[in-house]
Amino acid sequence: MSHDFFKHKAGSYEQENHRVANVENIARSVLNSIEFNASMRIMDFGSGTGLLLEKIAPSVHTMSAVDISRSMNEQLERKRSDLSCELEIIELDLSQSILGRKFDGIISSMTIHHIEDIESIFGKFYSMLNEGGFIAIADLDVEDGSFHTEDTGVFHFGFDRAEMKKIAERAGFKQVSITTASTVHKSQGDYSVFLLTAQK
Repeated sequence: MSHDFFKHKAGSYEQENHRVANVENIARSVLNSIEFNASMRIMDFGSGTGLLLEKIAPSVHTMSAVDISRSMNEQLERKRSDLSCELEIIELDLSQSILGRKFDGIISSMTIHHIEDIESIFGKFYSMLNEGGFIAIADLDVEDGSFHTEDTGVFHFGFDRAEMKKIAERAGFKQVSITTASTVHKSQGDYSVFLLTAQK
């Protein structure tokens, strides 16, 4: 079983003001970019404590929360009764496993930099979408490595937008668009966050 890097952080995860503010900005950007409807089944990849999915929940039918961290999933479970959509929690390392399911869309916030093989995960996203489905992936622009002050299994110090666009297109995605979604203000600096949207 892989190491739960977030075990000691899960309980206090939402007490970080910069983290909550960042996800609120990302959620606003996602809601402005995507037309959700009440029949949709959406996967949140790297759902954590549900900061992003709870903002999207009122607009969809079912949210499938996929996260490798048991401690994060336990925090999300406590929110179940407060969510205005059906919630499914799946404890899974999608980078190592297959989830044989189809979704209308896949959202993700600040998770991709924890994934070693980006090409592979975008390929999996593509295969898990219904025809016409979308992805809305938010993560860090290229940074100098100072964003993370502790080891939480980080493989990438942010991403180059042009390279991310190419990776999405190589996976088969169309209408790839990248916009600025947020800026994270930390004591050690400000960090730009992009939102990549695309369609199958």
